Amino acid sequence: MRVIWQTNARQGRNQIVKYIQQYFGTNRRDKFLQQVRETTRLLKTHPELGSIDPLFADRPKTYRSIIINGLSKLVYRINDEAIHIVGFWDTRQEPENQATQTE
Repeated sequence: MRVIWQTNARQGRNQIVKYIQQYFGTNRRDKFLQQVRETTRLLKTHPELGSIDPLFADRPKTYRSIIINGLSKLVYRINDEAIHIVGFWDTRQEPENQATQTE
């Protein structure tokens, strides 16, 4: 199964990467990116790895999420053809605000 990053998710990931680079340095940034790559690799073979996310319970599609490094949330949905990563944000932000900006 292939993984498709939606624009909002890609932008969220890039913002977190820039923040980590600025405040924690290159090594920490690289470790974070490795964790993201490993998570997406696992999703390809285990698409239901993440928990069903209650923030999206009112939507017609099922959304799942995975916490990466304890501070970042990757939100995705599955269809027959691909895994769509639709959100990626810092978990210290207001989740309801982030959910409204997802897909």
